[in-house]
Amino acid sequence: MHRSIESITKQWLALGAGICLALSAAAQAKDTATHAQKEEDFYQINTVQIPEHVALEVGGLAFLPNDQLAVSTRHGEVWVIANPYMKNCTPPKYHLFAQGLHEALGLNYIKGDLYLTQRSELTRLRDLDGDGVADEYKTVYSWPLSGNYHEYAYGPVLDKDSVMTVNLNLGWIGYGESLSKWHGWMIKISPDGKMKPFATGMRSPAGFGLNNQGDMFYAENQGDWVGSGSITHVEENDFLGNPAGLIWAGEPGSGVKLRKSDIPDTDEPKYEVAKRVPGLKTPSVWFPHTILGVSTSGILNYDSKGSMGPFEGQVFVGDQGQSKIMRVYLEKVKGVYQGVVFPFREGFSSGILRLVWGSDGSMFAGMTSRGWSSSGGGLYGLQRLAWKGKTPFEMKTVQARPDGFEVEFTQPVDAKSAKEASNWALSTFTYQYHHNYGSPVVNEDSRVIKAIAVSDDRLKVRLVLDSLKLGYIHEIRAAGVLSENRNTLLHNFGYYTLNRIPDGDKLVITAENKVTEMTHEHMMMPGMGSKVLAKTVAGVKHQTTKPADWATGPDQTIAIGTKPGLKFDQETITIKAGSKIKLTFKNNDDMLHNFVVTKPGAANKVGELAVKMGLKGERMSFVPSSADVLFNTVLLHPKENDTIYFTAPSQPGEYQYICTYPGHYLVMRGVLKVVAK
Repeated sequence: MHRSIESITKQWLALGAGICLALSAAAQAKDTATHAQKEEDFYQINTVQIPEHVALEVGGLAFLPNDQLAVSTRHGEVWVIANPYMKNCTPPKYHLFAQGLHEALGLNYIKGDLYLTQRSELTRLRDLDGDGVADEYKTVYSWPLSGNYHEYAYGPVLDKDSVMTVNLNLGWIGYGESLSKWHGWMIKISPDGKMKPFATGMRSPAGFGLNNQGDMFYAENQGDWVGSGSITHVEENDFLGNPAGLIWAGEPGSGVKLRKSDIPDTDEPKYEVAKRVPGLKTPSVWFPHTILGVSTSGILNYDSKGSMGPFEGQVFVGDQGQSKIMRVYLEKVKGVYQGVVFPFREGFSSGILRLVWGSDGSMFAGMTSRGWSSSGGGLYGLQRLAWKGKTPFEMKTVQARPDGFEVEFTQPVDAKSAKEASNWALSTFTYQYHHNYGSPVVNEDSRVIKAIAVSDDRLKVRLVLDSLKLGYIHEIRAAGVLSENRNTLLHNFGYYTLNRIPDGDKLVITAENKVTEMTHEHMMMPGMGSKVLAKTVAGVKHQTTKPADWATGPDQTIAIGTKPGLKFDQETITIKAGSKIKLTFKNNDDMLHNFVVTKPGAANKVGELAVKMGLKGERMSFVPSSADVLFNTVLLHPKENDTIYFTAPSQPGEYQYICTYPGHYLVMRGVLKVVAK
């Protein structure tokens, strides 16, 4: 049977229309799809090979004029590495330049010579006969030592006047103490060995360096009098916060006027105390603990030597505990530095201590775990970070405005997503300033967005808030903001420290930019809720009194403590199935720890969950809400203890116990061996 030409034509037209509709729908689906970015898409980590006989626990990095890399180590050696870039797939060559030094935690090439810090001195190394080995080890300046293991020394770093600068760590005796002269200080040393005390109040100032303006910044680690990590602009005669070094403030050459008795210990935020204590310096940028590092380290200015994307003029800061690098944008408002810190690149093989630019614009990261552990897992390492030439969609900068913030992006934003208030979340918090080790997050509060304006080029978004909070950390999250190409942000949050509110024009709120409604969920910081500041761990997993239903017992009493190097003092504890246990955990270490018993094989999972707890982690003792957690203590400060009661599992087996403080679980663990009755 023959169909008419008209019938066939209609069928073809219908088929064509269907195909067009399908193609149009596919194109529309493609246009609305979002594209997630990954760090490795833009920044590649390359491992520099290390010979098996070399324990390269990096303390310092310095490039020589011939593009060879000099590396000082904790073991007191200086190695010179030829071809650290491993060009043409050729392995690097290592040459021992100096040895017999005492924990060399800093290195610099200055006017033809290598200078380094040892425990007790600033040393100049020279190769007098040209054989590639140092013949002269000259003491430029030395300082006293008590013999305490915590008296580290760092540097030298050249200041803007090319004067050598050295930082001296406090000792540790259950708290930070300046057991020897000038420990806890930044000091300046001339080539002829003359020393000038410059500033004090430092606890563990492992990282320091200059920004593009030639101003000196130092990185501080959480500890006593230090609620969280930070970087701070250091000027002459500053007091940075830890009172231990003030015992030397009256010595000749010191211009610091404060004394230990001038420093209140009230649990108030540091910014509030600084209003009453002239000379007390607050951080330029806080790094929220466990979110953006746990052991802030090397500072590297992004100047003409680097090639790391569109972030020139910013600084990169490493972290020892979390094996990663952060990115900081600084601005000066009313003569005071402040700014924002973002994540940049994680996934390094060990704990980052030093950063340096290579001649090709790549970044070398020198690493060591030093027994403290790091998320990278390796004992030491040397890696090179290279930019692949593609620009990620990122928040490039955040600048303070009289009524809020202006966020600049690396790519034009999708205006619709940027104007949607639900795609943003802003909140504020801070830390306590006190003698205790660290601080919980305190004074959490949400900020309401009143208006959002996108610039004509769609590279900037102005956020008008209900209020700003001086001296506080402002969390800025932009999880739903997309680029014009539908890319999600590589990192969708940053933390801005507001030390001054700038003058200037406020944004005129119009019908076009006004936010009509902000729900409570949009205002609250993700993960935040309860404002309880005390250590809290819910349920019978943390039983601190003898259970009422125990007619007898305990059947076994256990005492466990810590050892240096992130270790429990017992690797195995044996108990009987179903027995009644009283366990006391004492933290003998110089950092925070807890004791958590997990189900067999679940230790890593629980440890990883603890890392992800974020700002709420410390007040929850970094014990995640998980069925894999069986029993636990609270998080203990140095010298504290906690006693718990529990009934042993009825099923025999090997149950692991770990410290779930972020990063510690990798090495700080043992086995709770449950045996049949």
